[in-house]
Amino acid sequence: MKILKFKKIDAFATEFSDGNPAGYIKLNSQSEINEIEMQKLAKELKGYVNEVGFLSQNQGEYFDLKFYSSEREVDFCGHATVAIMYDLIKDDINLQQKSMLMIQTNRGLLKVENRLAAEDAVFIMSPVPFTKTVTPETQDIADNLEIKSGEIDSRYSISIINAGLTTLLVPIKSLDSILGISPDFQTLKKFCISNEIDNIEVFTTDVSDASHDFRVRVFAPTFGYLEDPATGSGNSAFGYYLLNTGNFTKNTIIIEQNDDRKRFNIVKLQKTHDDEGNERILFGGGAIKRIEGDYFLY
Repeated sequence: MKILKFKKIDAFATEFSDGNPAGYIKLNSQSEINEIEMQKLAKELKGYVNEVGFLSQNQGEYFDLKFYSSEREVDFCGHATVAIMYDLIKDDINLQQKSMLMIQTNRGLLKVENRLAAEDAVFIMSPVPFTKTVTPETQDIADNLEIKSGEIDSRYSISIINAGLTTLLVPIKSLDSILGISPDFQTLKKFCISNEIDNIEVFTTDVSDASHDFRVRVFAPTFGYLEDPATGSGNSAFGYYLLNTGNFTKNTIIIEQNDDRKRFNIVKLQKTHDDEGNERILFGGGAIKRIEGDYFLY
């Protein structure tokens, strides 16, 4: 038996919404737990949190971060990163004085901007993106989402971008249409696997709050659950999509996410440049700690 420090933290939660639940295990060292045990723990937490992040300090402001869903290891999990880094900084008076931390993930070394004092948020630099040139046919997408093909907005392109996870981006005409999407879990999972897609993000410019920019929903059946209520990796892919199509026209893009017309989660996107001068997407938000205690792993 191993006893591990565990927290359940809801990323991107607001006073009006529930956010996206992430598990957080803080390790004394990477050798404290192996990959088989990480997967076992994440599987035990299926239905309670969507992913579990395992954090260990490397040196100084450098940390190692790995992610697991109930199904498999996840190369990068944005909402868990926001949850864990927000909580880490908030609970450590020394880290509160740092404007920047660094995390090593399967998708490279990424910057974490500490904005707790000014914005009650952390902003994460998303992984370097890459785009797939071949996308599924519109009718095939509509059939697997169980919507009419006419609900897909032809004014915008369909695209596949990986900014942590391979994300199919699908434009939808209206808020009513996007809120009404209710696909079958197994059907959509087979579609994603056959097209080598991690998740599907549908988006529309028709929003609940006119001061916001987009409403999105993200479906992620390959990770063992149908819908992700607030995401960092999917919305990072969306941010690069907006850059590529010339639609990132503001300093901050504000995204409503989930299937609730009024009680939506909020994810923010901004542009930045990395040390090589490449344009990159930052995603940010806050988090709320719900549970803290010991996890007994047998």
